[in-house]
Amino acid sequence: MSFEIPEWLKYDIQRKRERLGRWWGELAARKWANDNPAFVMAITGASVLLLLVVIVWLSWPEYVPEVAEYKKEWYYDLNTSELFTAKKGLTPPIEVPSGPLPTGGPAGVRAYVLSYADEPNEAERFIAFLEIADPNGANDVPDRPGPKLTPARRWGKGRLLRRLEDEQWVPGDSPQGQAIFSEAFGSDETGERPSYYQPK
Repeated sequence: MSFEIPEWLKYDIQRKRERLGRWWGELAARKWANDNPAFVMAITGASVLLLLVVIVWLSWPEYVPEVAEYKKEWYYDLNTSELFTAKKGLTPPIEVPSGPLPTGGPAGVRAYVLSYADEPNEAERFIAFLEIADPNGANDVPDRPGPKLTPARRWGKGRLLRRLEDEQWVPGDSPQGQAIFSEAFGSDETGERPSYYQPK
């Protein structure tokens, strides 16, 4: 019958061995630090510097780009065929100095002025289409059950659109209205797309 070490003694020996290993490692690290004080100081200095850089970086105010807020929109006088600006947020058609249309309604309609240049001059911008509010619809009409509307069709709800050369107004969310919208913002022969030019 062989002698077997009790479990409690095995456990105690194992704990003492681990404690001795830790002590030996700490002793070796302490001896190395005593033998290399310049290196230890360099590591300490670099750590403090890194900590300061992190603190400054975290406390530095974040740059928030200034977003220009435009207060005017483009309008077009159907009587004089001239472009002008008016206060943003008006519901077209609006009244203009040239007076009402022959039919009696206001002659000022919203104009979408686009350009392929970032800061276009008058020759580099163009009127893509005109807009008035649809008297038979509203922009906040709830969606009917069925396929989800695209952003362009959702935008077109409650609006009537037409090109300068057109005579008829068409609903913005109709296939004809969507064709006007797509044509206006479509790519040219070089693949560039125009963007809306905000009035100053």
